[in-house]
Amino acid sequence: MTVLRLLLGDQLNANHSWFGRADPGMLYVLMEVRQETGYVLHHAQKILAIFAAMRDFAKHLASAGHRVCYLSIDDPHNLQSIPANLDRLIARHRVTAFEYLAPDEWRLDRQLADYAEALAIPAAMRDSEHFLTGRDEAAGFFGSRRRWTMESFYRRMRARHGVLMTSAGAPVGGRWNFDAENRKAWHGSPAEPAECRAMHDHRDLWAQIVAAGVDSFGEPRAEHLRWPLNRAEAVAQLDVFVDRALPYFGDYQDAMSERASRLFHSLLSFALNVKMLSPREVIDRAEQAWRDEAAPLAAVEGFIRQILGWREYVRGVYWARMPGYASSNVFGHDRELPGWFWTGDTQMNCLRHAIGQSLEHAHAHHIQRLMLVGNFALLAGLDPQQVHRWYLGIYIDAFEWVEMPNTLGMSQFADGGLLATKPYVSSAAYIHRMSDYCGGCRYRHAERSGERACPFNALYWDFLARNRGVLAGNPRLAMPYRQLDRMPDTRRDALRKRAAEVLDRLDAL
Repeated sequence: MTVLRLLLGDQLNANHSWFGRADPGMLYVLMEVRQETGYVLHHAQKILAIFAAMRDFAKHLASAGHRVCYLSIDDPHNLQSIPANLDRLIARHRVTAFEYLAPDEWRLDRQLADYAEALAIPAAMRDSEHFLTGRDEAAGFFGSRRRWTMESFYRRMRARHGVLMTSAGAPVGGRWNFDAENRKAWHGSPAEPAECRAMHDHRDLWAQIVAAGVDSFGEPRAEHLRWPLNRAEAVAQLDVFVDRALPYFGDYQDAMSERASRLFHSLLSFALNVKMLSPREVIDRAEQAWRDEAAPLAAVEGFIRQILGWREYVRGVYWARMPGYASSNVFGHDRELPGWFWTGDTQMNCLRHAIGQSLEHAHAHHIQRLMLVGNFALLAGLDPQQVHRWYLGIYIDAFEWVEMPNTLGMSQFADGGLLATKPYVSSAAYIHRMSDYCGGCRYRHAERSGERACPFNALYWDFLARNRGVLAGNPRLAMPYRQLDRMPDTRRDALRKRAAEVLDRLDAL
Protein backbone atom coordinates (compact mmCIF):
# COMPACT_ATOMS: atom_id res chain seq x y z
CA MET A 1 0.00 0.00 0.00
CA THR A 2 1.36 3.41 -1.04
CA VAL A 3 -0.25 6.76 -0.26
CA LEU A 4 0.97 9.62 -2.47
CA ARG A 5 1.05 12.91 -0.61
CA LEU A 6 1.48 16.01 -2.77
CA LEU A 7 3.32 19.06 -1.43
CA LEU A 8 3.08 22.35 -3.31
CA GLY A 9 5.86 24.93 -3.43
CA ASP A 10 4.23 27.10 -0.76
CA GLN A 11 3.63 24.20 1.65
CA LEU A 12 7.08 23.87 3.21
CA ASN A 13 5.89 23.44 6.80
CA ALA A 14 8.40 21.22 8.58
CA ASN A 15 6.16 21.12 11.67
CA HIS A 16 3.11 19.70 9.90
CA SER A 17 1.67 16.62 11.56
CA TRP A 18 2.30 14.61 8.40
CA PHE A 19 5.99 14.58 9.25
CA GLY A 20 5.72 13.42 12.86
CA ARG A 21 7.11 10.01 11.97
CA ALA A 22 8.53 8.35 8.89
CA ASP A 23 6.24 5.80 7.23
CA PRO A 24 7.50 3.82 4.22
CA GLY A 25 3.93 3.63 2.96
CA MET A 26 3.85 7.40 2.42
CA LEU A 27 5.40 8.86 -0.72
CA TYR A 28 5.89 12.64 -0.58
CA VAL A 29 5.95 14.32 -3.99
CA LEU A 30 7.26 17.78 -4.83
CA MET A 31 7.50 19.01 -8.40
CA GLU A 32 8.87 22.00 -10.29
CA VAL A 33 6.52 22.51 -13.22
CA ARG A 34 6.04 24.96 -16.05
CA GLN A 35 2.37 25.05 -15.09
CA GLU A 36 3.39 27.07 -12.03
CA THR A 37 6.13 29.17 -13.61
CA GLY A 38 4.00 30.18 -16.58
CA TYR A 39 0.50 31.15 -15.41
CA VAL A 40 1.87 34.67 -14.90
CA LEU A 41 5.28 36.18 -15.65
CA HIS A 42 7.26 35.85 -12.42
CA HIS A 43 10.30 37.61 -11.01
CA ALA A 44 13.44 35.53 -11.46
CA GLN A 45 14.16 35.51 -7.71
CA LYS A 46 10.66 34.25 -6.95
CA ILE A 47 11.11 31.20 -9.17
CA LEU A 48 14.66 30.63 -7.96
CA ALA A 49 13.90 30.97 -4.24
CA ILE A 50 10.82 28.74 -4.34
CA PHE A 51 12.62 26.01 -6.26
CA ALA A 52 15.68 26.23 -4.01
CA ALA A 53 13.48 26.09 -0.89
CA MET A 54 11.55 23.11 -2.29
CA ARG A 55 14.79 21.26 -2.93
CA ASP A 56 16.02 22.04 0.56
CA PHE A 57 12.73 20.83 2.03
CA ALA A 58 12.87 17.58 0.05
CA LYS A 59 16.37 16.93 1.42
CA HIS A 60 15.13 17.66 4.93
CA LEU A 61 12.30 15.15 4.57
CA ALA A 62 14.60 12.50 3.13
CA SER A 63 17.15 12.97 5.90
CA ALA A 64 14.34 12.44 8.44
CA GLY A 65 13.59 9.07 6.86
CA HIS A 66 10.62 10.02 4.71
CA ARG A 67 10.19 8.60 1.23
CA VAL A 68 10.44 11.46 -1.26
CA CYS A 69 9.98 11.82 -5.01
CA TYR A 70 11.23 15.11 -6.42
CA LEU A 71 10.71 16.22 -10.01
CA SER A 72 13.11 18.98 -11.04
CA ILE A 73 12.28 21.42 -13.82
CA ASP A 74 14.72 19.69 -16.20
CA ASP A 75 13.81 16.09 -15.36
CA PRO A 76 13.15 14.28 -18.68
CA HIS A 77 10.17 12.52 -17.07
CA ASN A 78 8.62 15.81 -15.92
CA LEU A 79 5.41 16.40 -17.91
CA GLN A 80 5.31 20.01 -16.61
CA SER A 81 1.79 19.91 -15.18
CA ILE A 82 0.62 18.71 -11.79
CA PRO A 83 -2.18 16.37 -12.99
CA ALA A 84 -0.06 14.77 -15.72
CA ASN A 85 2.82 14.11 -13.34
CA LEU A 86 0.45 12.71 -10.72
CA ASP A 87 -1.07 10.30 -13.24
CA ARG A 88 2.35 8.99 -14.14
CA LEU A 89 3.52 8.66 -10.54
CA ILE A 90 0.31 6.98 -9.38
CA ALA A 91 0.72 4.34 -12.08
CA ARG A 92 4.46 3.91 -11.59
CA HIS A 93 4.32 3.50 -7.80
CA ARG A 94 1.02 1.60 -7.73
CA VAL A 95 -0.46 4.23 -5.47
CA THR A 96 -3.55 3.16 -3.52
CA ALA A 97 -4.60 6.57 -2.13
CA PHE A 98 -3.94 10.25 -2.86
CA GLU A 99 -3.74 13.08 -0.33
CA TYR A 100 -2.89 16.75 -0.68
CA LEU A 101 -2.78 19.80 1.58
CA ALA A 102 -5.40 22.49 1.04
CA PRO A 103 -4.08 24.86 -1.65
CA ASP A 104 -4.17 28.57 -0.92
CA GLU A 105 -4.97 29.64 -4.49
CA TRP A 106 -8.40 29.17 -6.03
CA ARG A 107 -7.11 27.87 -9.38
CA LEU A 108 -5.08 25.10 -7.70
CA ASP A 109 -7.89 24.32 -5.30
CA ARG A 110 -10.25 23.74 -8.22
CA GLN A 111 -7.69 21.83 -10.27
CA LEU A 112 -6.83 19.42 -7.47
CA ALA A 113 -10.44 19.01 -6.33
CA ASP A 114 -11.47 18.10 -9.88
CA TYR A 115 -8.49 15.79 -10.21
CA ALA A 116 -9.21 14.03 -6.92
CA GLU A 117 -12.88 13.59 -7.77
CA ALA A 118 -12.02 11.85 -11.04
CA LEU A 119 -9.52 9.41 -9.51
CA ALA A 120 -10.36 5.73 -9.21
CA ILE A 121 -8.53 5.53 -5.86
CA PRO A 122 -9.47 7.24 -2.57
CA ALA A 123 -8.45 10.90 -2.41
CA ALA A 124 -8.61 13.52 0.33
CA MET A 125 -7.60 17.11 1.03
CA ARG A 126 -5.98 17.80 4.42
CA ASP A 127 -5.52 21.00 6.41
CA SER A 128 -2.27 22.86 5.86
CA GLU A 129 -2.18 23.56 9.63
CA HIS A 130 -0.91 27.08 9.04
CA PHE A 131 -3.62 29.75 9.27
CA LEU A 132 -5.39 30.96 12.39
CA THR A 133 -8.77 31.02 10.64
CA GLY A 134 -10.72 28.76 8.31
CA ARG A 135 -11.33 29.74 4.72
CA ASP A 136 -14.93 30.73 5.40
CA GLU A 137 -14.50 32.37 8.80
CA ALA A 138 -14.42 35.96 7.58
CA ALA A 139 -17.51 35.37 5.44
CA GLY A 140 -19.32 34.03 8.49
CA PHE A 141 -18.23 37.00 10.58
CA PHE A 142 -19.22 39.72 8.09
CA GLY A 143 -22.29 38.02 6.63
CA SER A 144 -24.20 40.29 4.26
CA ARG A 145 -22.48 43.52 5.29
CA ARG A 146 -21.66 45.77 2.35
CA ARG A 147 -18.24 46.72 3.70
CA TRP A 148 -15.93 44.27 5.38
CA THR A 149 -13.78 46.52 7.57
CA MET A 150 -10.65 44.84 8.80
CA GLU A 151 -10.61 46.59 12.17
CA SER A 152 -13.65 44.75 13.55
CA PHE A 153 -12.27 41.42 12.36
CA TYR A 154 -8.88 42.22 13.89
CA ARG A 155 -10.39 43.01 17.28
CA ARG A 156 -12.24 39.72 17.23
CA MET A 157 -8.99 37.88 16.43
CA ARG A 158 -7.16 39.65 19.25
CA ALA A 159 -9.82 38.66 21.77
CA ARG A 160 -10.20 35.13 20.45
CA HIS A 161 -6.49 34.36 20.52
CA GLY A 162 -5.65 36.39 23.63
CA VAL A 163 -3.06 38.53 21.87
CA LEU A 164 -2.08 41.82 23.53
CA MET A 165 -5.01 41.48 25.92
CA THR A 166 -5.32 42.04 29.66
CA SER A 167 -6.67 39.41 32.03
CA ALA A 168 -9.90 41.41 32.11
CA GLY A 169 -10.37 41.00 28.35
CA ALA A 170 -9.38 44.54 27.36
CA PRO A 171 -6.65 45.54 24.90
CA VAL A 172 -3.36 46.32 26.59
CA GLY A 173 -2.63 50.03 26.68
CA GLY A 174 -6.35 50.76 26.56
CA ARG A 175 -6.47 50.92 22.76
CA TRP A 176 -6.85 48.41 19.97
CA ASN A 177 -4.89 50.32 17.36
CA PHE A 178 -1.82 52.57 17.56
CA ASP A 179 -1.59 53.30 13.86
CA ALA A 180 -1.73 57.07 14.37
CA GLU A 181 1.62 56.89 16.18
CA ASN A 182 3.34 54.95 13.39
CA ARG A 183 3.67 57.56 10.64
CA LYS A 184 7.08 59.17 10.97
CA ALA A 185 9.39 60.02 8.11
CA TRP A 186 12.93 58.62 8.38
CA HIS A 187 15.87 61.03 8.13
CA GLY A 188 18.73 58.58 8.56
CA SER A 189 18.62 57.91 12.30
CA PRO A 190 18.35 55.35 13.77
CA ALA A 191 20.42 53.55 11.17
CA GLU A 192 18.92 50.78 9.09
CA PRO A 193 20.03 47.43 10.64
CA ALA A 194 22.83 45.66 8.82
CA GLU A 195 21.87 42.96 6.35
CA CYS A 196 22.21 39.67 8.23
CA ARG A 197 20.31 37.23 6.03
CA ALA A 198 22.18 34.20 4.73
CA MET A 199 23.52 34.47 1.20
CA HIS A 200 23.14 31.58 -1.24
CA ASP A 201 24.85 30.79 -4.53
CA HIS A 202 22.35 29.11 -6.84
CA ARG A 203 23.86 29.79 -10.25
CA ASP A 204 23.59 26.10 -11.17
CA LEU A 205 19.87 26.02 -10.38
CA TRP A 206 19.33 29.26 -12.26
CA ALA A 207 21.10 27.76 -15.29
CA GLN A 208 18.69 24.79 -15.14
CA ILE A 209 15.71 27.13 -14.97
CA VAL A 210 16.90 29.15 -17.96
CA ALA A 211 17.77 26.03 -19.96
CA ALA A 212 14.27 24.68 -19.31
CA GLY A 213 12.86 27.73 -21.13
CA VAL A 214 11.22 29.35 -18.13
CA ASP A 215 10.40 33.01 -18.78
CA SER A 216 10.94 35.58 -16.05
CA PHE A 217 11.85 39.20 -15.43
CA GLY A 218 13.85 41.09 -12.83
CA GLU A 219 17.33 40.45 -11.49
CA PRO A 220 17.95 36.80 -10.45
CA ARG A 221 20.92 37.58 -8.16
CA ALA A 222 21.58 33.85 -8.33
CA GLU A 223 25.09 34.12 -6.89
CA HIS A 224 23.91 35.99 -3.77
CA LEU A 225 20.30 35.08 -3.16
CA ARG A 226 19.23 36.46 0.22
CA TRP A 227 15.86 34.81 0.82
CA PRO A 228 15.57 32.10 3.52
CA LEU A 229 15.45 28.61 2.05
CA ASN A 230 14.53 26.59 5.13
CA ARG A 231 12.97 26.93 8.55
CA ALA A 232 16.28 27.40 10.40
CA GLU A 233 17.16 30.40 8.25
CA ALA A 234 13.65 31.84 8.61
CA VAL A 235 13.78 31.53 12.41
CA ALA A 236 17.18 33.23 12.43
CA GLN A 237 15.73 36.06 10.35
CA LEU A 238 12.83 36.39 12.79
CA ASP A 239 15.29 36.59 15.70
CA VAL A 240 17.26 39.38 14.04
CA PHE A 241 14.12 41.35 13.22
CA VAL A 242 12.74 41.16 16.76
CA ASP A 243 16.08 42.14 18.30
CA ARG A 244 17.22 44.87 15.91
CA ALA A 245 14.30 46.24 13.87
CA LEU A 246 11.01 45.69 15.70
CA PRO A 247 11.72 48.45 18.27
CA TYR A 248 11.70 50.98 15.40
CA PHE A 249 9.23 49.29 13.07
CA GLY A 250 6.21 51.22 14.33
CA ASP A 251 7.65 54.70 14.00
CA TYR A 252 8.97 54.18 10.48
CA GLN A 253 6.75 51.52 8.92
CA ASP A 254 5.32 54.07 6.45
CA ALA A 255 8.62 55.83 5.71
CA MET A 256 10.38 55.62 2.33
CA SER A 257 13.94 56.51 1.44
CA GLU A 258 16.42 56.28 -1.40
CA ARG A 259 19.09 55.48 1.20
CA ALA A 260 17.49 52.34 2.63
CA SER A 261 15.48 49.62 0.92
CA ARG A 262 14.61 47.57 4.03
CA LEU A 263 14.47 50.15 6.82
CA PHE A 264 12.90 48.31 9.79
CA HIS A 265 10.67 45.89 7.93
CA SER A 266 10.91 42.19 8.73
CA LEU A 267 11.01 40.76 5.17
CA LEU A 268 9.42 37.66 6.73
CA SER A 269 6.43 37.51 4.38
CA PHE A 270 8.12 35.09 1.98
CA ALA A 271 8.98 32.68 4.80
CA LEU A 272 5.45 33.01 6.18
CA ASN A 273 3.72 32.54 2.85
CA VAL A 274 5.63 29.36 1.98
CA LYS A 275 4.98 28.21 5.58
CA MET A 276 8.53 27.96 6.89
CA LEU A 277 7.21 30.03 9.79
CA SER A 278 3.79 29.89 11.39
CA PRO A 279 1.87 33.13 11.99
CA ARG A 280 1.33 32.20 15.62
CA GLU A 281 5.04 31.88 16.41
CA VAL A 282 5.78 35.23 14.75
CA ILE A 283 2.97 36.91 16.69
CA ASP A 284 4.13 35.32 19.95
CA ARG A 285 7.72 36.46 19.43
CA ALA A 286 6.62 40.03 18.80
CA GLU A 287 4.28 40.08 21.80
CA GLN A 288 7.00 38.66 24.04
CA ALA A 289 9.33 41.46 22.96
CA TRP A 290 6.79 43.96 24.31
CA ARG A 291 6.29 42.02 27.54
CA ASP A 292 10.10 41.95 27.96
CA GLU A 293 10.14 45.74 27.37
CA ALA A 294 12.36 45.21 24.35
CA ALA A 295 9.97 46.93 21.91
CA PRO A 296 7.26 49.60 22.38
CA LEU A 297 3.61 48.67 22.28
CA ALA A 298 2.85 50.80 19.21
CA ALA A 299 5.51 48.98 17.17
CA VAL A 300 4.44 45.53 18.35
CA GLU A 301 0.73 46.18 17.86
CA GLY A 302 1.33 47.56 14.36
CA PHE A 303 3.37 44.54 13.37
CA ILE A 304 0.95 42.02 14.88
CA ARG A 305 -1.99 43.75 13.15
CA GLN A 306 -0.40 42.98 9.78
CA ILE A 307 -0.36 39.25 10.54
CA LEU A 308 -3.18 38.50 12.98
CA GLY A 309 -5.45 41.08 11.38
CA TRP A 310 -4.68 41.92 7.79
CA ARG A 311 -3.17 38.62 6.59
CA GLU A 312 -6.02 36.48 7.91
CA TYR A 313 -8.59 39.04 6.81
CA VAL A 314 -7.54 39.27 3.15
CA ARG A 315 -7.48 35.48 2.96
CA GLY A 316 -11.08 35.47 4.12
CA VAL A 317 -12.03 38.08 1.50
CA TYR A 318 -10.31 36.01 -1.18
CA TRP A 319 -12.11 32.75 -0.43
CA ALA A 320 -15.46 34.46 0.06
CA ARG A 321 -15.35 36.32 -3.25
CA MET A 322 -13.55 34.06 -5.71
CA PRO A 323 -13.68 33.48 -8.60
CA GLY A 324 -15.63 36.64 -9.42
CA TYR A 325 -13.35 38.90 -7.40
CA ALA A 326 -10.62 38.50 -10.01
CA SER A 327 -12.56 40.58 -12.54
CA SER A 328 -13.37 43.49 -10.17
CA ASN A 329 -13.13 46.85 -11.96
CA VAL A 330 -15.61 49.35 -10.54
CA PHE A 331 -14.08 52.31 -12.42
CA GLY A 332 -13.81 50.51 -15.76
CA HIS A 333 -10.10 51.32 -15.98
CA ASP A 334 -8.41 49.90 -19.06
CA ARG A 335 -5.10 51.68 -19.73
CA GLU A 336 -2.07 49.53 -20.44
CA LEU A 337 0.81 49.47 -17.98
CA PRO A 338 3.59 51.84 -19.07
CA GLY A 339 6.72 50.08 -20.26
CA TRP A 340 8.72 51.37 -17.29
CA PHE A 341 6.78 49.05 -14.99
CA TRP A 342 9.11 46.40 -16.41
CA THR A 343 12.31 48.44 -16.42
CA GLY A 344 12.03 51.18 -13.78
CA ASP A 345 13.12 53.66 -16.43
CA THR A 346 11.01 56.69 -15.51
CA GLN A 347 11.92 60.26 -14.56
CA MET A 348 9.60 60.12 -11.53
CA ASN A 349 12.19 59.46 -8.84
CA CYS A 350 9.84 57.78 -6.38
CA LEU A 351 8.60 55.26 -8.93
CA ARG A 352 12.05 54.76 -10.42
CA HIS A 353 13.30 53.83 -6.97
CA ALA A 354 10.34 51.67 -5.89
CA ILE A 355 10.08 49.75 -9.16
CA GLY A 356 13.86 49.54 -9.56
CA GLN A 357 14.13 48.13 -6.05
CA SER A 358 11.36 45.65 -6.85
CA LEU A 359 13.11 44.51 -10.01
CA GLU A 360 16.42 44.13 -8.17
CA HIS A 361 15.22 42.52 -4.94
CA ALA A 362 11.71 41.15 -5.72
CA HIS A 363 10.54 43.20 -2.75
CA ALA A 364 9.20 46.61 -1.78
CA HIS A 365 7.47 47.40 1.48
CA HIS A 366 3.75 47.96 1.80
CA ILE A 367 3.76 51.76 1.47
CA GLN A 368 5.90 51.64 -1.67
CA ARG A 369 3.44 49.12 -3.10
CA LEU A 370 0.32 51.01 -1.99
CA MET A 371 1.15 54.72 -2.06
CA LEU A 372 3.65 54.82 -4.91
CA VAL A 373 3.02 52.09 -7.48
CA GLY A 374 -0.61 51.41 -6.58
CA ASN A 375 -1.44 55.08 -6.12
CA PHE A 376 -0.07 55.95 -9.55
CA ALA A 377 -1.82 52.99 -11.21
CA LEU A 378 -5.19 54.01 -9.76
CA LEU A 379 -4.80 57.70 -10.53
CA ALA A 380 -3.74 56.93 -14.11
CA GLY A 381 -6.60 54.48 -14.68
CA LEU A 382 -4.43 51.45 -15.40
CA ASP A 383 -6.21 48.16 -16.03
CA PRO A 384 -6.56 46.61 -12.54
CA GLN A 385 -6.22 43.07 -13.86
CA GLN A 386 -2.90 44.00 -15.49
CA VAL A 387 -1.83 45.67 -12.25
CA HIS A 388 -2.80 42.52 -10.33
CA ARG A 389 -0.76 40.27 -12.61
CA TRP A 390 2.24 42.59 -12.30
CA TYR A 391 2.08 42.55 -8.49
CA LEU A 392 1.56 38.78 -8.48
CA GLY A 393 4.63 38.29 -10.63
CA ILE A 394 7.13 40.80 -9.28
CA TYR A 395 6.99 40.27 -5.51
CA ILE A 396 8.57 37.24 -3.90
CA ASP A 397 5.85 37.04 -1.25
CA ALA A 398 2.97 37.43 -3.71
CA PHE A 399 0.63 34.47 -3.79
CA GLU A 400 -2.81 35.10 -5.20
CA TRP A 401 -4.78 34.63 -1.96
CA VAL A 402 -2.95 37.52 -0.30
CA GLU A 403 -1.92 39.60 -3.30
CA MET A 404 -5.24 39.83 -5.17
CA PRO A 405 -7.33 41.41 -2.38
CA ASN A 406 -4.45 43.74 -1.56
CA THR A 407 -4.17 44.83 -5.19
CA LEU A 408 -7.76 44.87 -6.43
CA GLY A 409 -9.32 45.89 -3.11
CA MET A 410 -6.85 47.94 -1.09
CA SER A 411 -4.66 49.37 -3.85
CA GLN A 412 -7.01 49.80 -6.83
CA PHE A 413 -10.40 50.07 -5.06
CA ALA A 414 -11.64 47.90 -7.93
CA ASP A 415 -14.13 46.10 -5.67
CA GLY A 416 -15.97 49.37 -5.05
CA GLY A 417 -15.18 49.54 -1.36
CA LEU A 418 -15.78 46.04 -0.02
CA LEU A 419 -12.31 45.99 1.51
CA ALA A 420 -11.14 49.63 1.76
CA THR A 421 -13.20 52.48 3.15
CA LYS A 422 -11.80 54.87 0.54
CA PRO A 423 -9.40 54.80 -2.42
CA TYR A 424 -5.79 55.09 -1.23
CA VAL A 425 -4.80 57.97 -3.47
CA SER A 426 -2.75 61.05 -2.81
CA SER A 427 -0.99 63.93 -4.48
CA ALA A 428 2.76 64.48 -4.24
CA ALA A 429 2.35 66.07 -0.80
CA TYR A 430 2.10 62.68 0.92
CA ILE A 431 5.13 61.32 -0.94
CA HIS A 432 7.15 64.40 -0.07
CA ARG A 433 6.16 64.14 3.60
CA MET A 434 6.99 60.44 3.98
CA SER A 435 10.12 60.14 1.82
CA ASP A 436 13.24 61.80 0.48
CA TYR A 437 12.40 61.00 -3.15
CA CYS A 438 11.22 64.44 -4.20
CA GLY A 439 14.53 66.21 -3.70
CA GLY A 440 16.25 64.31 -6.50
CA CYS A 441 13.35 64.26 -8.94
CA ARG A 442 12.97 65.96 -12.31
CA TYR A 443 9.44 66.91 -11.33
CA ARG A 444 8.50 69.48 -8.69
CA HIS A 445 6.30 68.16 -5.92
CA ALA A 446 4.74 71.55 -5.07
CA GLU A 447 3.68 72.42 -8.63
CA ARG A 448 0.27 71.38 -9.98
CA SER A 449 0.49 72.47 -13.61
CA GLY A 450 3.20 72.91 -16.20
CA GLU A 451 5.59 70.35 -17.65
CA ARG A 452 7.72 70.17 -14.50
CA ALA A 453 4.75 69.65 -12.16
CA CYS A 454 4.70 66.27 -10.42
CA PRO A 455 2.28 64.00 -12.34
CA PHE A 456 0.71 62.83 -9.08
CA ASN A 457 -0.78 66.27 -8.45
CA ALA A 458 -2.88 66.72 -11.59
CA LEU A 459 -3.73 63.03 -11.73
CA TYR A 460 -5.06 63.15 -8.17
CA TRP A 461 -7.57 65.89 -8.88
CA ASP A 462 -8.44 64.45 -12.28
CA PHE A 463 -9.17 61.06 -10.67
CA LEU A 464 -11.58 62.66 -8.20
CA ALA A 465 -13.28 64.70 -10.92
CA ARG A 466 -13.82 61.88 -13.38
CA ASN A 467 -15.01 59.43 -10.71
CA ARG A 468 -17.33 61.79 -8.83
CA GLY A 469 -20.34 59.60 -9.64
CA VAL A 470 -18.81 56.65 -7.79
CA LEU A 471 -17.00 58.47 -4.98
CA ALA A 472 -18.78 61.70 -4.12
CA GLY A 473 -20.92 60.04 -1.45
CA ASN A 474 -17.89 58.67 0.41
CA PRO A 475 -17.63 60.62 3.70
CA ARG A 476 -13.86 60.15 3.81
CA LEU A 477 -13.56 62.09 0.54
CA ALA A 478 -15.83 64.97 1.54
CA MET A 479 -12.94 67.35 2.20
CA PRO A 480 -11.08 66.90 -1.13
CA TYR A 481 -14.34 67.22 -3.05
CA ARG A 482 -15.04 70.49 -1.23
CA GLN A 483 -11.54 71.65 -2.17
CA LEU A 484 -12.11 70.65 -5.78
CA ASP A 485 -15.41 72.54 -5.93
CA ARG A 486 -13.87 75.69 -4.42
CA MET A 487 -11.05 75.86 -6.96
CA PRO A 488 -11.18 78.69 -9.49
CA ASP A 489 -12.14 77.51 -12.97
CA THR A 490 -8.72 78.50 -14.27
CA ARG A 491 -6.99 76.18 -11.79
CA ARG A 492 -9.31 73.27 -12.54
CA ASP A 493 -8.74 73.80 -16.27
CA ALA A 494 -4.96 73.84 -15.76
CA LEU A 495 -5.12 70.62 -13.74
CA ARG A 496 -7.33 68.97 -16.36
CA LYS A 497 -4.92 69.99 -19.11
CA ARG A 498 -1.88 68.74 -17.19
CA ALA A 499 -3.60 65.42 -16.40
CA ALA A 500 -4.46 64.93 -20.09
CA GLU A 501 -0.82 65.58 -21.03
CA VAL A 502 0.40 63.08 -18.48
CA LEU A 503 -2.06 60.38 -19.57
CA ASP A 504 -1.19 60.93 -23.22
CA ARG A 505 2.50 60.25 -22.58
CA LEU A 506 2.65 57.73 -19.74
CA ASP A 507 5.51 55.82 -21.31
CA ALA A 508 7.63 58.97 -21.50
CA LEU A 509 7.20 60.18 -17.93
